[in-house]
Order: sequence, then structure tokens, then C-alpha cells
Amino acid sequence: MALTKPRIIELLLITTVPVMFLAAQGVPDLWLVLVTTVGGYLSAGGANALNMYIDRDIDALMDRTSQRPLVTGIVSPRECLAFGIALGVISTVWFGLLVNWLSAALALGALLFYVVVYTMLLKRRTSQNIVWGGIAGCMPVLIGWSAVTNSVSWAAVILFAVIFFWTPPHYWPLSMKVKDDYARVGVPMLPVIASNRVVARQIVAYSWVMVVVSLLLTPLGYTGWFYTVVAVLTGGFWLWEAHGLQNRAKAGVTGGKLKEMRLFHWSITYVSLLFVAVAVDPFLR
Repeated sequence: MALTKPRIIELLLITTVPVMFLAAQGVPDLWLVLVTTVGGYLSAGGANALNMYIDRDIDALMDRTSQRPLVTGIVSPRECLAFGIALGVISTVWFGLLVNWLSAALALGALLFYVVVYTMLLKRRTSQNIVWGGIAGCMPVLIGWSAVTNSVSWAAVILFAVIFFWTPPHYWPLSMKVKDDYARVGVPMLPVIASNRVVARQIVAYSWVMVVVSLLLTPLGYTGWFYTVVAVLTGGFWLWEAHGLQNRAKAGVTGGKLKEMRLFHWSITYVSLLFVAVAVDPFLR
């Protein structure tokens, strides 16, 4: 269970299942929801296990990852590698046989992107690692839609974009909190190489784009009043928190008074509420 990083997968499933309701414009086949959820867990769990295998050297030096199974020795690197590959293969076949092969291809693409592009190529080389690496975390939206329709529509692309622009301002506040960890192992997360003021400005920029993109679903006819109200209220509170963080960073506030984790915790609540609205909206139209 620890190798699959279940707390991260919770967020991925929060974006998968509601999209299935939107794609079905009501209640999708519940068996399909179940097998898609299980397949998604297996695929993301495999990707996370392979991430731990590749990052085991720096995980041992970072406080926030020092208790992971490979670091403590509970699991050997060889066992972790075999486990991750097995989950990747099983999840791809699972999707292909029980959902459809488009969803299988998208899930496999997400796994390979996270492991190869993000973990192996971007993470230790560029401060834009989480920006482009976050594409893997956007894929569950496409997978949920394709599971129901065996296709991808503009609604799925818009929600993909919401998660794409959500990921940096979601993760950068956490990176600000633990930047000493990343600096110690030479991972150039943006807060490591830039000042709090610069990071906060980037957070605000991405936040505004995210909120604007989230509102595109309604004028294009995919959602109605309920989703719009939730998107405006939750997005407005997000922007309030983002600008508050920027103001504190501009004032030179550091340490606990910066309160960067307020935005991190709200980001999880935001995406949960927004996608619940995605699921509920078809029933109120």
C-alpha cells in the first residue's frame, strides 16, 4: 500500500469518477465506474512504485520521504521494480479487457509520462518539472471520459486544462514549506531557486488562468448553473488565498507566518468541491 502512495491516488480518483457522471449526463454504469476506479488505482500505484524505485537515493536524504519502504529496507529495490512493472502491465490489460483500449492507452501513457518524462528527465533538471510533469496527473480526466464514451471531447480537454493549471499552485506552496529538503538533494523545485516573491507571483498567475479555464465549461454548454456557482465561489476563495500569499511574500514574511500551507490545503478542497459539482450538475439541468 505504501508503495502505491494511496493519498496521492485519492486526488486522481476524485477527478476520474465525477467526469464519468458528466460524460454520461447522469449515473454511469456502476460496474464501469468500479472497474475504471480499480484500473486507475493499479496504474497510478505502479507509476508511484516505479517513482520510488528511481528516487530511492534522494528519498533517503529528505525528511518527508525518509520513511518510505525502500529507504527503511522493508522492501528491496528489486522487489519494488518488479511490483511497479507488474501493476503497470496488469492495469493496462485490465483497462483494455474491462473498459476499452483507448482508456488503456491513456492510462499507460500517463504511467510512462510520470515515470520517464517527469521522474527520470525533468525532476532533477528543471524548475519547470512539476509544470510539465503534472500532465500525468491530468490524464485521469481523459480516462474517466473515455471509459464512458470511448472518445475524448472538449469538455474532457477543458477539465484536463483545469488540472494542468491547478498542479503548480497546488504543489509549489508545499515545495515552499520543504524547500530545504529539495535543496539538500539538488532537486531544482521553483522555491529552491527563486525567492518567495517570485514563486507567489507564479502561483497567482497560474491560479487566475485555472479559474478562467474552469468557467469555460458553461458557455460551451457542458455544465449549468450549479457548476458555475461552485466554480465561481471556490475559485474566488482560491484567488483570495493566492493573493494573500503573494502579499505576505512581498512583505518579506518568512517561516510559519508565510502560511503557505493554507493554499496547499485549500487546493485539495477546491479540486474536490469543483469535481463534485461536475458530477452533480447533470442532475440539476
